[in-house]
Formats: sequence, structure tokens, C-alpha cells
Amino acid sequence: MTYLVTARKWRPMRFDEVTAQELVTVTMKNAIVQNRIAHAYLFSGPSGVGKTTTARILAKAINCPNVKDGEPCNDCDVCREITEGRSLDVIEIDGASNRGIDEIRDLRESVRYAPSHLRYKVYIIDEVHMLTKEAFNALLKTLEEPPEYALFILATTEPHKVLPTILTRCQRFDFKRIEIDKIIERLRFIAKQEKISVDEESLVTIAKKGDGSMRDALSIFDQVAAFCGGDIKHEVVVSALSLVDSELFFKMTDLIETNDSKGAVELAAQVIERGYDAIDFLAGLSEHLRNLLIVATTGIADLVEASAEYRKRYVEIAAKFDKMDLLRLLKLTSEAMQQIKYVSQPRIKFEMTLLQLVNMERAVRIQDLMMQVDELKKKLNEHDPGQRQSFPGGTAKPDNGGLPDDSPRKSAAVLTQNKLPNAGRQAGKLPDDASSQTRTSESKATYATSESSFQEITVRWDELLLAVRKERIGVWSQLINLKPLGTRNGWLLLGAPNEVVIGMTKPYKTYIQDAIHRVLGARVAVDFIINNSEERTGEPGAGVDDSLVQFLKDEFGAEPID
Repeated sequence: MTYLVTARKWRPMRFDEVTAQELVTVTMKNAIVQNRIAHAYLFSGPSGVGKTTTARILAKAINCPNVKDGEPCNDCDVCREITEGRSLDVIEIDGASNRGIDEIRDLRESVRYAPSHLRYKVYIIDEVHMLTKEAFNALLKTLEEPPEYALFILATTEPHKVLPTILTRCQRFDFKRIEIDKIIERLRFIAKQEKISVDEESLVTIAKKGDGSMRDALSIFDQVAAFCGGDIKHEVVVSALSLVDSELFFKMTDLIETNDSKGAVELAAQVIERGYDAIDFLAGLSEHLRNLLIVATTGIADLVEASAEYRKRYVEIAAKFDKMDLLRLLKLTSEAMQQIKYVSQPRIKFEMTLLQLVNMERAVRIQDLMMQVDELKKKLNEHDPGQRQSFPGGTAKPDNGGLPDDSPRKSAAVLTQNKLPNAGRQAGKLPDDASSQTRTSESKATYATSESSFQEITVRWDELLLAVRKERIGVWSQLINLKPLGTRNGWLLLGAPNEVVIGMTKPYKTYIQDAIHRVLGARVAVDFIINNSEERTGEPGAGVDDSLVQFLKDEFGAEPID
């Protein structure tokens, strides 16, 4: 016996077997039961969703002598003739190859003759939108007032190309794309009947590849079954269909979470080496990010087209990302998909895109900033109970950055003798009064964690830079221009080459202080000083004493600025 592809072998024979088109099939059955058959129908919708199949079932139902509840019996001679395509009274016409006025004139001539032995003479015109304007006009009168035994069923994937005069003469039914769950259910049933073992992930992959078309999904199922035999596994399906492995997308989101630039470059090389197209990878990544965004927005994975295992993973990963970050990632990926088509070196653009994704700075919500401000105020009040917050109409003590009252804002900014690197000085280099003041001030220094010395901060400065680079590369690009010069009563003085660098770094002052605390364990307040200059850039520098000025002159050759 000649082999039949799955799409033909398992073509629905009854209205109830048509997948996901209940609006059409129920209406057709009720019309048959109530004997309210129209003379012309227009079935429109995507390809492979059941338009022609429904037309054939309708042709059988209105002619079957044993029809029951609007369904054909499929056992009588009439049903078998129509199913096998040998009935003289059911004529199927391909509108793409019979689109001229001459073919329509022949059709009009044949309509005049009554059916040979059936009740209705049915004309099924597929891809009717392909008819010429002249052919449509030739069909108008016949379509509007056909003989009582004639029934026209027009099918099209592009109803907007059908003349309005034709549309108004038909009852129109719109077929919808088939949901992925419905396709999976049908594939599972057919696989069971064919005694083919297939895992859930493979069914999901085939159904998604079908893109809402049952016929396309069944064709892919045939292709995979021929490749795998009677046991279909997801890994083999991915290879057979040349699909990008979903695990690469999960790996990419892990790299984004950890800001792993090296891993992104390696992943780009892996994608190219496996022979995947960069646009296909970005398209899959867009869908992956969309799934995460849906889960992050709704809190559930029911709207994600994936297997149960993958849905669980999406829920776990979505909790690690903010919705705004996912939107920005999705936007970057979509833009790259469009741009990569027009660049001369797609691989470079592809690598740049992955690096942009992993180095994208995370969004900060206003609510989070307000919480940080409230937390800072709380700590400030705990440290200085006499200090009050300012409100409209009220007064408050000036904010000194959460430092004790003996901080450098009120005391002289004196660097300790052993806290300026590479100075080449000996003990006793500073005047006695400066050393005495230093010891007094240091005894009042307060750290929230451990009392890290300046030497430890200097030694571990590269560690801080590495951590900041992973978190916020924009801040890192400014911080690499600064060097720690010394500490004073909880203040860390950072030397900058000029005022421009200081101006660009100041907005990140709070973040730098927090990073030093997290990475180096030292709770310090940061202030900036121009290298080789005794001039401080903020209020803390207003009280530099003469001994420090003379020391900076001797050691660094600094000159006062008027």
C-alpha cells in the first residue's frame, strides 16, 4: 500500500475531529440539523488550520443519507466517494492555477447541470484570492443566485485580496491559528496510534515549529520520525531541525546575571562553531527573554509556550531580574536582529550585542532609592539622636554625610604619617603637633565593620576595581583614574588627575562608599583631592592645617591655588 503522510492519513473526517475551530464546526453542524444551509461560504485563515478539510466534511454532511447530529457517517458510498476524491458532484478547483476568466466561464456552464446522484453539487475553490478581477466579475452573478442544488465554498489565506462584491455574497468564517497546547494534544494522540515514543519537550518543539498550523506540525513530525525512528528524543529533534539548543539561552541569561563578559565572548564563539545563524540565535533569545518578561510580569508561567520543566525554570530565573531590565534586554536584542542584516561583518556585531547584554547596567527603581535614603536617615539618627529630619516648614541640622561631628567637615583634614603611599618618609617627618592631632583624630574614627588600615585598602584596591567593573562598568571607567591617598577619621581621600575626573565621579560617591564597604569591609566616607595639590574639592577640605600644606609641598611639590 502506498505510504500516506501523517497529515493525509490523520486528516479529520468529522467536524468534532477538527482541532481548535469549534466556532466554525458547531455552526456548520447546527446549520445542517436546522436545514439552514447557505449557498456560499468563505473560509479564511492561515494555511494548515483546516479550511479545506472542513469544506470536505461539509460536502459529505449535506449529502450523507445517514447524517446524525450534523455529522457524516463516513461509511456510506457517498462519504467514501467524497473522501477518496472521486465524486463527480464535489469539484475542487485550485484558484492559483485556474485563475482566468475562461476557467470561470467553464465553471458557470457546469453549474447549469444538476448533480448526477447527490443532493448538492459542491464547488470548493481553494486560494480564491488568486482569481483575476475579470474572473471574479464573471463569478458574481452565479455566486449571488446559484441553482438550489449548488453550493460554493471559497477558501483563502488572504481575504483582503478578495473583491468586496464577492465577500458580501458569502457567509464568512475566520479560522484561527491553533494553540500550541491543542497541537501537542493532537501530536500525542497520533504518536500513540502510530506506536511512536516521543518525549514532552520534543512535542513542544515540533508544535512551536508548526507556528499555529496543524499541517505544518504534522509534516515536521513526519520528518523527525523518519530521522529518529520509533523513539523521538529532544536532543535529536534539535539536531534534525537545525534548531538552536534552548540551553544556550538559559546560559546566556546566567551570563547576564553575573556580568560575565568572558563567558559572553565564549558563547558567541560556541554559537558560530555549531553552525547556528546569528539571527536565529537572537530570535530565540528574544523569545526566551519574552518568556522571562511574561513570568516576571504575571508571576506565573501559564502563558509560556514550553514544557513543564522549562516553565519551572522560567519561574526561578525570572525572580532574579527586574521587569525594566528584561524590557531593555529585549529591546537591545530586537534592535540587533534588525541591524545585523545590514553589517559587513555580522560576527563582530553579534559579539558586540552579547557583550552589551552582559554589561548592561541594571535599572534602579525610585522605590529602591527611597528605601536607601530612608535607611541612611535611620542610621544617621541612630548615630546622632539629636539630629532631626527636615520637612516642609521645619528645620534640621545640616547633613554631614552620616559622619560624627568630629569628621573632617569640622576638623582639620590631616593625613596620618603612615597613610601616604610612596612618600619615602621616616617616622617623625611630620611636625609633633600634626602627629598629636592625627593620633587624637584616629582614636575617634568609627567603622561600621572592621577597622581596615589604609595599607589594606591600597593592597586590595584592584579587587575593588574588579568588583565595580562587573557591577557598573560606567563607574569603573572613572574609578580607574583615582588613587587612594590616605584616610582620616573614617574618610578615604581619593586622588584625581584633574577637576574633570572629579566632576564625573562625584555623582557615584554613595555607590563607591557602599562598594568599599561590601568588598573591602571598611565603612569609610569618600572625598576627592587633586593629586599633588592641597586643595580639597568639597567642604571637608575647608579646614586643611598649615602642617599638612607644608608636608604636601615638601613631598609632592604642590603649589597653593589662589
